[in-house]
Amino acid sequence: MAISDIFKRKKVQKRRVMPIVPRSYVAAGVNRLFADFGVSDSSADGELRTSLPIMRSRSRELSRNNSYVKRYLGLLTKNVVGKKGITYQSKALNSDGTMDTGGNDLVESAFRSWGRLGNCTVDGKMTFCDVQKMAVECEARDGEVFILKHFGPQFKDGVALQFIDADRIDHDVNRRLENGNEIRMGVELDAFKKPVRYHVLQDHPGDAGFQAKAGQKKYIQVPAERMIHIFKAERPGQTRGVPRTAPTMSAIKQLDGFKEAAIVAARVGASKMGFFTSNSGDDFNADEYDGQTPVMNAESGTFTQLPAGMDFKSFDPGYPTGEFDPFHKAVLKSIASGLEIGYTSLANDAEATSYSSIRQVALDDRDFYSDQQEFFIEHLVRPIFECWLEYYLSFGNSPMPLSRFEKFANAAEFRGRSWNWVDPLKEMNAAVTGLHSGIQSLQHVAAQYGMDAEELLSQIKKDKELMVQFGVDYALEPYNVPKAPEVVPDEDEDDAEDKSNADNSEDELNRAIITALTVV
Repeated sequence: MAISDIFKRKKVQKRRVMPIVPRSYVAAGVNRLFADFGVSDSSADGELRTSLPIMRSRSRELSRNNSYVKRYLGLLTKNVVGKKGITYQSKALNSDGTMDTGGNDLVESAFRSWGRLGNCTVDGKMTFCDVQKMAVECEARDGEVFILKHFGPQFKDGVALQFIDADRIDHDVNRRLENGNEIRMGVELDAFKKPVRYHVLQDHPGDAGFQAKAGQKKYIQVPAERMIHIFKAERPGQTRGVPRTAPTMSAIKQLDGFKEAAIVAARVGASKMGFFTSNSGDDFNADEYDGQTPVMNAESGTFTQLPAGMDFKSFDPGYPTGEFDPFHKAVLKSIASGLEIGYTSLANDAEATSYSSIRQVALDDRDFYSDQQEFFIEHLVRPIFECWLEYYLSFGNSPMPLSRFEKFANAAEFRGRSWNWVDPLKEMNAAVTGLHSGIQSLQHVAAQYGMDAEELLSQIKKDKELMVQFGVDYALEPYNVPKAPEVVPDEDEDDAEDKSNADNSEDELNRAIITALTVV
């Protein structure tokens, strides 16, 4: 290297600048993996306007012809409503703080009477329990339920209910009115999106075959105060409800198609069909012809000699195989998750499940049903009760004035059905322990069985009076636990016998407590 090379400027290597990549979510990426991932920036009503009628019709079709959707609707009505329905109990108090027993009994009895068959609906075909069941099923299947309140002296206590099919709230009625209101899918809204009135078709759009003359659509404008509209809003500003089966419809339909194909393939496989072949192409003497194709009928347990030059090629698809059951279960588990209930409940399949897993599924299902009970209490039962109470006090046969409305409306309590524990004995012992330790009240324990403390104590009193009437001794005293007998050991006995007597005494005490409190 020459001396001059030392003083030469060295070539500076440019620094590589990395491109700046903005931070983002992978889920928002646009690439080939997300090419079929459709998105929409429409409002809730914008998406429902074109989709709702199709979803509702498909949901109804599945409820008619799909066994799993049918079971899902049955589980909802059975667990949310139950055989007796959501019941009412009044807890109104007098001015001195004591329970208004007379007034409570009067209102409770009148409401039960109104809820009997022939009283609470305009057509007289339903009890109030039936009304609750239909509301639960319609809300799940159609996504919403409409109940119109009718008033007049021809109805018991001046009020009756009428179900309005969701199809009669015309989703094609959409326009802005001169007064500033807006009609969205048949529901007229004010500036705050609060329902003002409902535009109801006079006749069902699918009733053309029963109408004397088909013509222009005729509407009845129903004030919102007279209509009970129940649905679960999934987005702000949503006007109509979405069927609960919507997220699972595609999977249910595909599973139905898979099952149908599997059944057909299994039938074909069981038939053991085949074809006759001939090197010369000659036909054989057929038993019959399917068009131009010769067919030979075979009977079970027989062997037939083939004509000369004929050969037989069997057709055996080898189905069903072992892949059907795992695939069927995997799809059904996804459907159960979309419907928010356990797979074992929906599929009615407790095979290969442990006690702990069944218990956990049962607890999760009960939490879901309890949530639904509260939803329908606040959106269905309580509004109907308060409407009935107002007209009962105003125009019914009540001896109490309308001024008592707030007293009984605010003191109304509603209870849904309860469920027995997976292990009833453990549950009962836990309740006894909770009562002894003071961390549970009698009301708390009674509520777990769908009862009220007042109702429980009243029933115990009636049981005692009935036993006295028939001369039967009442063996259980829940609130007067008999003291266990004292065990005084003899001084001459040894220590082992003393310890044995003490253990027996403790066992007797435990049995006495459990026996006495088991009724609770």
